[in-house]
Amino acid sequence: MGVEIVRYANYVAESESEVGLASRLRLAVVRLTRRLRAQRVNSAISLTQVSALSTLHKCGPLTPGELAAKEGVQPPSMTRVIAALEEYGFATRRPHPTDGRQAIVELSEAGFAYINEEVSAREAWLDKRLAELTPEERGVLSRAAEIIDRMAGQ
Repeated sequence: MGVEIVRYANYVAESESEVGLASRLRLAVVRLTRRLRAQRVNSAISLTQVSALSTLHKCGPLTPGELAAKEGVQPPSMTRVIAALEEYGFATRRPHPTDGRQAIVELSEAGFAYINEEVSAREAWLDKRLAELTPEERGVLSRAAEIIDRMAGQ
């Protein structure tokens, strides 16, 4: 029984274990993401709103347009997200220092606390799963995380 060579756009699977790798990896990432999302501390806010909070946490204060661009949504949609985050007390708007037509959106103290709780809950769940693995398996995942980050352009 020979090894079937599978060709993708610019990639050639050279062994049986590589055949279907893209599909298996995609499915594993989707399942892990789903399990991590299930660890939410407050399901009252939408995942879109959590994503915007996370972007503000990572990038710091942004204009609504910059936030919309980073989130890949249209500005009117982001305006609604920001309004909801302000209602929850997780974000604030202040005037732009040099452009009176613009505003700056930033996390409030409650927003920082919320994101920190979300991250802690997800990492606690993941820490428990990692503790169930062997040191060798954790080493493989450490290397895989580096490769996935590279693939994602991080």
